[in-house]
Amino acid sequence: MRSSVVLIFLLLLSCFASAQQISGEYVESRNADVYTGYCFANSEAGLTGNTAILGWHVRKGSWNGVPLDGLTMAAAVRARATLGDPYGHPFPALSVLVVDDQADALQSAALIELAHQLGGELLANVVRVESAPVELVMPLHGAATLRAGYMATVETRPLDHGDEICGNEATYYPPLTDLTHSMPVVAVTDEYLGNDLGTKWELHGKRSAFVGTFAVPEPSAASAGTVQPALPGMLGNAVSIGKP
Repeated sequence: MRSSVVLIFLLLLSCFASAQQISGEYVESRNADVYTGYCFANSEAGLTGNTAILGWHVRKGSWNGVPLDGLTMAAAVRARATLGDPYGHPFPALSVLVVDDQADALQSAALIELAHQLGGELLANVVRVESAPVELVMPLHGAATLRAGYMATVETRPLDHGDEICGNEATYYPPLTDLTHSMPVVAVTDEYLGNDLGTKWELHGKRSAFVGTFAVPEPSAASAGTVQPALPGMLGNAVSIGKP
């Protein structure tokens, strides 16, 4: 009898913990291989790896009391050096944030706050916030497609034997954000066409991407603030918000 009560309590505790999380799917791609051998990684360090595109799709959860189920956001980043290189100095980095145009004003503001929480130092200097159609789908294991308005596109596929070049490959760089699960994949397409980072890029076929899942605690009732509707320049260094 006692063991049954304990089991029920643990199940209720687990359900309560799950209900207090915001979670979903994630993809990132960079301009340097993340699944590679040491010789290849050393040849790229300091020369590439300073740009990245990241995308989050909220499967379920709220932020500061604002429900975000089914909404998506993406960011493009240009750093000063190779991201993840322990000997480099990539920050401060510049970034552009794209929030789902299906979000209302309160949800847009909550997505911006959540992006800053998830992106950390990567998104400390947001130079532009756009509202645009954003979609992240993962139809197959290791396959993902992220489209963020006209600005950014990432398409991935799983690694296969043809991606083993030197025979000593491993996950050289970890993902740029904290994840509950991740796997390195090939970026079939990594493209940024925006005008706010001082550069544009289009890359194909690099072992430079991750897909995974994320989960973070929702702000507690005691610490949660009131989300204000998204307005131009309302958070950090975000200077504008509007449809392209």
